[in-house]
Amino acid sequence: MITIIPYQTRWEGEFRAIARALRSGIGQLAHRIDHIGSTSVPGLAAKDIVDVQVSVSALDDDLLNRFSALGYSRADEISRDDRPLFDDSIEDEWHKWFFRPPIGQRPTNTHVRVTGRANQKYPILFRDYLRSHPAAAAEYAELKRYLAGQLKDPSIYPIVKGPAVNLIYLAALDWAATSGRQIGSSDA
Repeated sequence: MITIIPYQTRWEGEFRAIARALRSGIGQLAHRIDHIGSTSVPGLAAKDIVDVQVSVSALDDDLLNRFSALGYSRADEISRDDRPLFDDSIEDEWHKWFFRPPIGQRPTNTHVRVTGRANQKYPILFRDYLRSHPAAAAEYAELKRYLAGQLKDPSIYPIVKGPAVNLIYLAALDWAATSGRQIGSSDA
């Protein structure tokens, strides 16, 4: 079952603690560590799972060893993001690693993506757009609450939500192009 709860102010502090531990263990292999997803948007209702993005130069054995040493486990079955229908980039632009949290850590989804690729830019611009457009964030929250309450199979939730996320991302791309918005510094 999917449970959507009201925004929690604690999410930012929980992200910062996780990011500090990641920075300590991964060091300069991480170009940036960002709080992404719904828990990163003040006021936005979300699942109580903190999404973290670690941006790196390459997905390699050294990086994998450092994550493993921190107690993270790589989910081999999750190796890419869904490419939006409007995107014509090469498939490599959507490759990633996904890690489950160490035992005892609060629930997280840790996405590791190569800096500069389409899938690395997507969640940051999506987040920044929703932070700057509270009405869009409120409508998105309403959709998530509705889906969580209506869908009997929780595995369908991301499939149904995906097109709405892509529509928001299209608006974010337009917003970035017309405002000159660039991806700013990392959250950690």
